[in-house]
Amino acid sequence: MKKYHRLLCFMSVLLLVIASPVYSVYASEEADKQEDKTGAPYFYVESQEVNVDSFPLKKTNVIADINGMIAEIHVRQSYSNEGKSPINACYVFPASTKVTVHGMQMQIGDQLITAKIKEKEEAKEEFETAKEEGKSASLLSEERPNVFTMNIANIMPGDDVSIDLHYTELITPTDGIYQFVYPTVVGPRYVGPVIDDCGTREEWTATPYMPQGSEPKDSYDIHVNVSAAVPITELISSSHEIAVQWEKKTKAVVSLSDASDYAGNRDFILDYKMTGQDISTGMMLNTGENENFFMLMVQPPERYDIEDIPPREYIFVLDVSGSMSGYPLDTAKSLIKYLVSDLRDTDSFNLVLFSSDSIQMSKKSVPANNLNVNRALKMIDELEGGGGTELALALRNALAIPAKDEVSRSIVVITDGYIYGEEEIFDIIHKNIGNTDFFPFGIGTSVNRYLIEGIAKTGQGESFVVTEKEEASETAKRFKTYIQSPVLTDIQVKFDDFEVYDVEPSVLPTLFAQRPIVLLGKWRGEPTGTVQITGKAGNSDYAQTISLGDTTGIKMVNAKIENKNTVQLNSAGQKTAADLFGGNLVNESLTNTALKINGPTLSGAKADNQLVSAVTMESDVLSYLWAQKRIERLTDYGLNKDNPDVKAEVTQIGLNYSMLTPYTSFIAVTETVRNPEKNSKDVKQPLSLPLEVSNFALGGYLFGSEPSEILLMAALVLILLLQLPCVKRHLRRIKTV
Repeated sequence: MKKYHRLLCFMSVLLLVIASPVYSVYASEEADKQEDKTGAPYFYVESQEVNVDSFPLKKTNVIADINGMIAEIHVRQSYSNEGKSPINACYVFPASTKVTVHGMQMQIGDQLITAKIKEKEEAKEEFETAKEEGKSASLLSEERPNVFTMNIANIMPGDDVSIDLHYTELITPTDGIYQFVYPTVVGPRYVGPVIDDCGTREEWTATPYMPQGSEPKDSYDIHVNVSAAVPITELISSSHEIAVQWEKKTKAVVSLSDASDYAGNRDFILDYKMTGQDISTGMMLNTGENENFFMLMVQPPERYDIEDIPPREYIFVLDVSGSMSGYPLDTAKSLIKYLVSDLRDTDSFNLVLFSSDSIQMSKKSVPANNLNVNRALKMIDELEGGGGTELALALRNALAIPAKDEVSRSIVVITDGYIYGEEEIFDIIHKNIGNTDFFPFGIGTSVNRYLIEGIAKTGQGESFVVTEKEEASETAKRFKTYIQSPVLTDIQVKFDDFEVYDVEPSVLPTLFAQRPIVLLGKWRGEPTGTVQITGKAGNSDYAQTISLGDTTGIKMVNAKIENKNTVQLNSAGQKTAADLFGGNLVNESLTNTALKINGPTLSGAKADNQLVSAVTMESDVLSYLWAQKRIERLTDYGLNKDNPDVKAEVTQIGLNYSMLTPYTSFIAVTETVRNPEKNSKDVKQPLSLPLEVSNFALGGYLFGSEPSEILLMAALVLILLLQLPCVKRHLRRIKTV
């Protein structure tokens, strides 16, 4: 007993000592070396080594040039080693799922090195070799379609290192609104149970995070240049306070209005509108040295009204995990209240709540009457966030709910998407496409858009993102409109006397949103013939024709180049080109004779005489956009990642077009050895938690806001256990007396 007593004393003292540090840690430095088997992120521990710079990333600058519907994005990440020891830094950062990364440069002092694209494993080996040799090197890799890692080796004391990245992105309008989104931070991912006893996982999932409310150690700045050949009517940001400087009606410069407001903890969102959206059907042609590319854009018809909407079944799957605690869950509650309350009496619904486990409101879906709606609302009001994010389990439970014959079912997923295994989710959805479609709602300031967009794509639905509680009502209305009245169904595209191949996407899904249909592909021969687009708009047939055979067009001989990539037209063809693509005529190597506009023709199949035409231009942009679409289809949101044929084709596309892909990486290495001592130390760059995301997103504790409090509670419990023998003896004495 005495031995047991001494052991409890020792454990109590030990836990009290451990629980007392100033820094809150979820995984210590030693635990980080051992790789926590959960793979969960952890709170960052500032290095106690004064000679080691723990924060090599000092600044991120983003410059986006948006010309109509194409964005050219340049990102500069500035690293500085302000310590006294050489370091190797690793930084995780996000990107849009729609971007194509096709350029990277590294500058160290006066040395400017253009990175080369290589097969991923080859690039990694070259990086490790350079690291061991003492050379400075940088390696950019795609860990998933919207998460990249930047590794930098041998940053010497006093070094200033700049990494420049070049992106391209196509922005398609919805209901006449263009939205540019630049993600700034990777939200902590819930990994869940490991597959094997070895704790196998991808290292990047263990990215350290600063505790909620911590002052960031780096700066973040964003500038956006928006231009078009038609007036820009609106520029709004729902994420940041912005300052807008108008150079003219067709051009504006957007910047952050408050430089002290840290911008790197939430997505940057910019909405803009342009005039002349009634003429937005046309084709853009590119003539290349080896390949020719085209982009076809078709404006869909106006949304039609359905007089007799059949009954539908809705299953709402709501995320109540730790990452949703507080503001995100409050926003989700508000959203789902609007969604549930807006159902018709002929509809039925159910509610599935999930974190580490899932529960459902009813074994079967129930009628959307006042009694059941109030029951659901009461259940929602009692929610508090906590636990992991087992979305796969929740989806399986939702799909297991007995379905009603001849009743269309929609599963509505509401989550921030902070999970690791997206491919499992897509696989579940892919196997259950039939009478079920999926509509995801992303909640928060930095949602996992790869998951949200992937659910919509594989589930043949539409995706929605709600960043503020005030947006819930309007978003619910949009959802109701979309799901009850698709814009266009059974879409078919036919090319007559115009030889095309490698068209993406190969199959066009139902168009729910009021957004253009966009096709990218390659062509041979002469740009002649017609393109016919047909479909169903309600009970009516829809048809539209684009003529490519009119060679009486205008050849531009005096195009004015602005900012290296904006062509300002100066003839009668200006309005046609502007209305087609928002003035977007992007090219870094345009000559004054490279641009040709084929004259506008009238669509013979359209009663409203909508103007259509084709634009010919010299540009690499279309090749990048096509390649991105091709890769998206081949990988099918990760469902084909283990297919060797897919891997080989995607790898070759990356090498051919100098693009970052799941199987290719950018690598830059200095020629000289800069660290002959080979004594560099590895430093992980910590991230800020996304705005309004609490420490509970990192899991692992329940009491208070810091893990040390758990240890303190454990120590107190052991002290109480230690005193139990004394209490028992005291009680026996009282009983004897």
